[in-house]
Parts: sequence; C-alpha cells; structure tokens
Amino acid sequence: VQLQASGGGLVQPGGSLRLSCAASGFTLDYYAIGWFRQRPGKEREGVSCMSIGDGGAYYADSVKGRFTSSRDNAKNTMYLQMNSLKPEDTAVYYCAARFNRILASMCLDPNSYNYWGQGTQVTVSS
Repeated sequence: VQLQASGGGLVQPGGSLRLSCAASGFTLDYYAIGWFRQRPGKEREGVSCMSIGDGGAYYADSVKGRFTSSRDNAKNTMYLQMNSLKPEDTAVYYCAARFNRILASMCLDPNSYNYWGQGTQVTVSS
C-alpha cells in the first residue's frame, strides 16, 4: 500500500499549483482521502478531505474558495488544486487515505487516517 505525492514547488503569491497523489496496492474508490499540511513550527493540519461515494469535499476555513480537492478513481489518483496561493500556505503537503467512509466530524483530523504519502514541499514566495 503506497501513496506517492507530487506537484509541489515554488510559486509566487497569487499563483496556482496542483498536487497529485497516486495510490498503489489498493483501490482508492473504497477509501476516504485527505490532504494535510505542516507549516514550519506548526502541527499537521487538515486542508481538505472527501469520503467515499459521491459526497462532497470538506475544507479548512483557511483554504475555502481557493483549494479544490478531487479524485479520479479510474487513475487511482487524488488531486488538490490550489489557487490564489498565499505565503501562509507554505508547508509540506501530505495526502492520506483510510478505508471506508468517514464522518464529517473526523474528516480533517489527521489521526483518522492510517495511510500517508511522503509529503511534497509547497513554497509561496516572491
């Protein structure tokens, strides 16, 4: 079971990046998925998450309206589109997954997930 994150990099404020996370060894269809980040000196925090099925995505207040989470089950890959990036979005971003549905109240809690990608650095700076 493996999650491989990619797509991070250096971007100017106001710019965009799309993170990808490819799953292998399991079928992402049956897993709730999440994106998390860890800013320097801070604890890991939830950014976005989705349960299985056709349910919508949940977002942290700090990224609502700017980030969009999606999944392509045919490609076994999840994505995080990040627009209007701000310097405070600078962090290592992680993808995560857990089997089966997840309650909305648990969705953005990193302790709810047991499979993690390796992290990808996003730096927003001029």
